[in-house]
Parts: sequence; C-alpha cells; structure tokens
Amino acid sequence: MFDLDPEARAEPEPEPEPEPELVPELVPELVPEPELVLRSRRVMTPDGPRAASVSVADGRIVAVGPYDAPDPEGAAVEDLGDDVLLPGLVDTHVHVNDPGRTAWEGFGSATRAAAAGGVTTLVDMPLNSVPPTTTVPALEVKRAVARRSAHVDIGFWGGAVPGNAPELRPLHDAGVLGFKAFLLPSGVDEFPPLAPDQLRTALREIAGFGGLLIVHAEDARLIDGARPPTGPRYADFLASRPRAAENEAIAGLIALARELDARVHVLHLSSADALPLIADARREGVRITVETCPHFLTLTAEEVPDGATEFKCCPPIREAANQDALWAGLAAGEIDCVVSDHSPCTADLKVGDFGRAWGGISSLQLGLPAVWTAARRRGHTLHDVARWMSTGPAALVGLDRKGAIEAGRDADFAVLAPDETFTVDPVALHHRNQVTAYAGRTLYGVVRSTWLRGRKIADHGTPTEPTGRLLERQPRT
Repeated sequence: MFDLDPEARAEPEPEPEPEPELVPELVPELVPEPELVLRSRRVMTPDGPRAASVSVADGRIVAVGPYDAPDPEGAAVEDLGDDVLLPGLVDTHVHVNDPGRTAWEGFGSATRAAAAGGVTTLVDMPLNSVPPTTTVPALEVKRAVARRSAHVDIGFWGGAVPGNAPELRPLHDAGVLGFKAFLLPSGVDEFPPLAPDQLRTALREIAGFGGLLIVHAEDARLIDGARPPTGPRYADFLASRPRAAENEAIAGLIALARELDARVHVLHLSSADALPLIADARREGVRITVETCPHFLTLTAEEVPDGATEFKCCPPIREAANQDALWAGLAAGEIDCVVSDHSPCTADLKVGDFGRAWGGISSLQLGLPAVWTAARRRGHTLHDVARWMSTGPAALVGLDRKGAIEAGRDADFAVLAPDETFTVDPVALHHRNQVTAYAGRTLYGVVRSTWLRGRKIADHGTPTEPTGRLLERQPRT
C-alpha cells in the first residue's frame, strides 16, 4: 500500500533488485540467417500483390521485405523479374490410386505432375487404391508406398464406409485429415456408399472427436430414377445426373450437420443451384464448406463432343449458364476452394460410350493455368486464384504452414509467367496416362518453377528429385 503523507519519514533506499531470470518461453526465437532470397515485382501475399523479396531459411519464410532490400550475406538470390511468385498450390482432392491401381496413376507420376504444375501439397483420396484407406493398417501401407517417391508433400484422407465406424477415431489419431463418404456407388467395389442410417452413425462418431466429413453429394434415389446413360451422346449422360440429385443430397447433409453440430464439406460442386442452400446454412451457423473444380469452371456441356468420354466425370460438367453461376459463387465467397478432383484411368477405360466409360478428369498438372485462363477473362486476379487454390484448401484441412507467402509459413512457391500461353499436349504431361479433356487447348500461365520448403522441385516443367514429406493432421489453431 502506498504512503501518501508528505510529512512521512523518508524510507531508506531499497537495495537493487536482482536481475530477473529469463523465462525460456518468453525469449523471442532467433530468426536464422536467410539461405535463399526470391525477388519478384509481383509477389502474391495475403494482403495482395506487391514487389518484394522473400527470405527463406530452414525451409520456412523468415521475412517478406522490400523488393530492393540488400542481399543477405551468403544467401542464394534469384530475381524472378516480372514472373509472379505465388504460394504453392494445395490440392486437397487427388485420386492417386496407389497401391493397387498403379496402372491408372501412382505417387511417383502424380507428384511429378503436381510439381510441374505448381502444386506443392496434395491430399490423396482413400478410394481407388487397394486396400482403400479405411483402417490404420491400410493407411500405413499407403504411407509406405508414398514415402518412396513423393515429389511434393502428401496428406491423406480416410474413408467412411459401411461397418468401419470403429476405425474412424483410430484413423483420426493416426493423422488423416478427415473422412470421405459416398452417398451412391463410388465406381469401385472396395469403397461402398453409406446408407442414410450409416451416414448418421459415421457423422456422429466423427463429430464426437471434432473431425471433418467430406461427401460426394449426389442422391442415389434420384439418380436411380433417371434414365441410365448408354451410347455416345453427352446429352444423355448429363440427363442421367440431374442437378436435383446434388441439391437434394446437399440439403440432407446440411440437415444432418445442423442436427449433430458436425463439420462437413461438399466435394466437387457442379450444381450452382445448391449455393443458396449452403449460404443459408452458413448464416444459421451450420459448419459447412464447399469446393468446385477447374473443369466445372472452364468446360461446358455445350462444347462436349459426342463420344468424347475424356469429359465424363461425376457429377457432370454442366451448361454455360450454370458455370456462370459457379463463378458468381466464387466471387461472392460462397465457394471456399478450387481443387482438381484428378481422377485418371487407363486409356482403354475411356471408351466412346458414356454409360461404360470411367468417370474422371485428369488435370492435376493443368489446374493452375486452366483456372487462370478463365479467371482473367472474367476480370479476376491471380490474388483471387491464390486464395481459391492455395489458401482456401490449406485452411480446409488445417495445414497452417501452407497456403500463403508470409513469415512462418513453409517456403512453398509456384513461379508463373501469367501472360505466356501454351497448347496442351497430353504426351508432354507427367500423368501416367495422357488422357485429358484439355488436349489441344491453349492456356495462359506457364509454370516456370516450383519450390518446396525452399528447394526447387521443378524447373520449366521438369521435376527434380523427390523431396516431399508425408503430412499428418495438426491441431486446429
């Protein structure tokens, strides 16, 4: 208590206090000396593009400084000039198919294609591999295969299938980033769909430990009631996967997420009709996010030739007016991210009959230029593209060290010449099978180089040695 009496007797001078003991956790972490500086007049930071120099040490960004900052002593310096420095893309929807269907794709070929296309992190889907990622032992098999040939960082989705509810928490604890479920047949027998009661059981379990369920949302009843596609006419295939099937499935998913207070994510949104449902649910506090894909933003039903089954995917590529509405949803922030849904197969499975052909678009290496080509035409910027294809997907799966160019993040970059064009030659792609709906298209945006934790992993389309790591789920911040 203070003595405020002015007549109070003066106290003797106190003895000097001992120097305070340093508390280790309060001592600022020493910033290491930069080993690498990348300088560009157009660096896509979270606040927008700026001329900057990006300093890297120990695989992380340590500073984003002025473009003309002095070069640190001993650091390697690369001046990118007018080429754009983007955060490395994060693609959270990739079917690698390894092990078991490596004739379709594999971790070596998929991650080479990713590196060549500016993707520095991908998340592997749990189906199309044998075994599927529905148990911890199956996850370990997949990790062992991936570890040998990862050119980029790799995370893993687990699977929610009938009867594996007891496996979900162990998979979560083992580090998967979430769980995928189908509401109708997936196309492979090893990964069956969840019936409504099984979906409820799985989602209740996942909500119990704070996990994420990602859903292929098409209503099986409505699709079973549509006329099945046969033959080469794309119009017949499109009619077999009506928008109502997506809309109905998403409405049901919203209702269940609201009831269970669960976190859910809608995969590969094709029907723009569902956007108001999702927006209304978010305003009510339902924890739902949504993605769309490059092919829905760049290809239209009107341009698909009959017999061109390289365009077949589920849900399908829809009409131009629907595409316009998807772009409006992106611009309004109603769609959280854009990811590839790279789902390749061997050429013999892309026969000319839309009823028999495998459904999937190969685009892992082409997503960035495909989206940028359409985005620039519609008045969007590369800052938008970075948000949709890097920051958004990283946030979806809680990879807090990915997805942005700022201090503390991994030094993952894509260097893009945005005004240069190239014509897609399937033979030049690193995908295992050179079948793609983009064949012959001229696209804007040439990926000059790709960097993973400060190391160049692709140079002018040629990947270097594998240096990728396997990622696990981190506690959300």
